Amino acid sequence: MEFYAVHKDDFVMSDAYHELRTKVHDRLLDILDLSLVETVSKDRLKQEIRAVIEAILAEDGFKTPINYDEREALCNEVQDEVLGLGPIEPLMRDPTVTDILVNSYKQVYVERYGKLYLTMVRFKDDAHLKKIIDRIVSAVGRRIDESSPMVDARLPDGSRVNAIVPPLAIDGPSLSIRRFAADPLELHDLVTLKTLTPEIGELIEGIVRARLNVLISGGTGTGKTTLLNVFSRFIPANERIVTIEDSAELQLKQDHVVRLETKPPNIEGKGEVTQRDLVRNSLRMRPDRIIVGEVRGAEVLDMLQAMNTGHDGSLTTVHANAPRDALLRLETLVAMSGLNIPHEAVRQYIASAIDVIFHLQRLLDGTRKVVALQEIVGMEGNIITTQEIFSFEQTGVGNDGKVKGRFRTAGVLPRFVERFKANGIKVPVEMFTRSVMLEL
Repeated sequence: MEFYAVHKDDFVMSDAYHELRTKVHDRLLDILDLSLVETVSKDRLKQEIRAVIEAILAEDGFKTPINYDEREALCNEVQDEVLGLGPIEPLMRDPTVTDILVNSYKQVYVERYGKLYLTMVRFKDDAHLKKIIDRIVSAVGRRIDESSPMVDARLPDGSRVNAIVPPLAIDGPSLSIRRFAADPLELHDLVTLKTLTPEIGELIEGIVRARLNVLISGGTGTGKTTLLNVFSRFIPANERIVTIEDSAELQLKQDHVVRLETKPPNIEGKGEVTQRDLVRNSLRMRPDRIIVGEVRGAEVLDMLQAMNTGHDGSLTTVHANAPRDALLRLETLVAMSGLNIPHEAVRQYIASAIDVIFHLQRLLDGTRKVVALQEIVGMEGNIITTQEIFSFEQTGVGNDGKVKGRFRTAGVLPRFVERFKANGIKVPVEMFTRSVMLEL
């Protein structure tokens, strides 16, 4: 019986090993009193399971020659099968894994440090994978079957789950898990990772304290939510914050926070609560600041209205490939709301609501960067005008595959500096005239 590891938690297992594991698992369920699961501590239950497994392996029908490492792996996997998420449970415990992507029962990818890797983790078959998916969705009061073949859910640890099964998934059930760290990255972590510079960190603090309205843009997996969390750290503790998300991911440290999450329709298609419903409701909750995890629909109009009507310092994110694309995306979302508003009026509304745009990008080496900060300065005709404050300039790729580059200022003094001064926020003016802020 052979298996090997390409990562400490990734194993290749023979069919014989899978067969043995299944037999032990089935025999365990026959012996073990499953009512213990709810009454006994997890550590005690693990001990009981291990003792039962050892007894099973000693039975005549299970006398299979396996070494110590294989026996340990078998015990751990059966424990994960009973108490956790089966083969992917070790990946859930691995702090380096940010995404778990199960394309089929025999193909599982993970993302580590911004790059995708094929693991050697596999399920026994489609039925085994479906069983684990059922366990995940039932724990959050949802169901998945042919009549309802798609589910978005959130695990107790905050991880975001998407599952899809046949007939929509042609090659069998598919599962995607976006994991979130128990302790989110702080500003100093992003400086260490060279996602941004200390000077940009100072700007972020000043922008929040000066109550500028911020739009964070970027593609999927670029770190928009992480940066949004960093921004939130500088909101004063005496302000009332309302957060609105499709799936609760934000981890604010303040006490005065009201967290709202959308609700999908039930099986009869009723009971849906959208982000637009929540944004509208939040305006009646006396918020000092509103944070929308990501605008992706008609709620953008209500968010812009909030920014334009006294809720300065609000924050949101949007999917876009560039700062200018982010503005176009907002305009498109407003048009999708169904309201017949002239384009010029929409652009004017956006220009008066948003103060600055931070744009994120994931580079070829998997690293994430704040690649641009732009300030919205107003309208010129019917066009929203912006000015670049700084940008990231890629200069090459090293022999180690790491991207080389530098953060370069545009040499212009932002208009929001006056807002800083009015609020008693000191900012070194020379940071805007310095040519290079950080060389990588």
